[in-house]
Amino acid sequence: MTNDSAADRALREATTRRLETALSTFGVAALARMEERLPWFRRMPAEQRSWIGLVAQTSIAAFVDWFRGGERTRVALGGEVFATAPREMMRTIRLQHTVDMIRVISEVVETRLHDLAEPGGEAQLREAILRYTREVAFSAAQVYARAAETRGAWDARLEALVVDSLLRGDGDDGLHSWAAALGWTTKPVVVIAGHAPEESSEAIADQIKLSARRLRVDVLSGVQGSRLIVIVGGAEDPLAAARLLSAKFGQGPVVVGPEAPDLYGATASARAALAGLRAAVGWPDAPRPVAAAELLPERALDGDDAARKYLVEQVFAPIQAAGAPLLDTLTTYLEQGSSLEATARLLYVHPNTVRYRLRRVSELTGLTPTDGRGAFTLRISLVLGRFTDRGGSF
Repeated sequence: MTNDSAADRALREATTRRLETALSTFGVAALARMEERLPWFRRMPAEQRSWIGLVAQTSIAAFVDWFRGGERTRVALGGEVFATAPREMMRTIRLQHTVDMIRVISEVVETRLHDLAEPGGEAQLREAILRYTREVAFSAAQVYARAAETRGAWDARLEALVVDSLLRGDGDDGLHSWAAALGWTTKPVVVIAGHAPEESSEAIADQIKLSARRLRVDVLSGVQGSRLIVIVGGAEDPLAAARLLSAKFGQGPVVVGPEAPDLYGATASARAALAGLRAAVGWPDAPRPVAAAELLPERALDGDDAARKYLVEQVFAPIQAAGAPLLDTLTTYLEQGSSLEATARLLYVHPNTVRYRLRRVSELTGLTPTDGRGAFTLRISLVLGRFTDRGGSF
């Protein structure tokens, strides 16, 4: 705010009249200078350049009104100047571009300072321009900050909707449109499930996104009650990515679902990860993170039909199809406490024959009978397979 003397007021009034006379030419001059100075402006389509011209013209008109009033009011231009352009301007023109624009407009006015100011009023006009452009820059920053906050809150709601839809298995058009609004096109996809830390959901999401940028992967996250669900896209090694992200989860297991080809096929990965999270209590020494596939026996015992079906179809069935000797050898070996000699004696075969048949089991199933976890998974698979042979179903 200024305290003008009578002489100052007279200079201000005379300068204001000069400004009003030249007002119509400022916008054209500013656009011409931006065309000359700013490469990003030259690349813009005509419609967007017209938006900027409208903002420039309004900004200069607002300056004249403010200067006429003796600079007695606070410069608050967020709604006055920037509201003249459509909302799309905030999505297509970055804050740095807006700062460049303000700088060019002020330069246009300053280059004509001696013509615009009443003789003796040059310093008065120059100081007003400096103050005004500073306030306009602050006002622009506030507009962009509010837009970013609004966009961030909206994106967080969309993320929560996408996560919820995946968990419920709703791969409808809503999921497609929400994901598209978030710019999600990344493939492949895995879902990670664990317990949420004792922080706000906003803080958790921010930390996960920061870690994801370091990993160069895309993420969507959501907190559901005590659970934290993270969808990871584009990871070359999902388990390695989960290992680095696991620090953002709360205490307890962190389970990684199987890889899905895209976001819309990730429901199975989400279900496997959640089933693994529920069943992980059965394996206290499980690594963190752990693949949901490593928890198949615990998941089966916990009632997960998908795990039971997998163990029957992908583990028991290939062994059974290979013939009775292979199935009998594995059964005997497991029942005899993984003793080669005891198995060989009971089956009346050489121990090398037992070794060969156990290697064959490993080739068919990917599970090693001589390994503790492998033996446990095979035993559960045999039990479930016999239930199925008896006529049971899952």
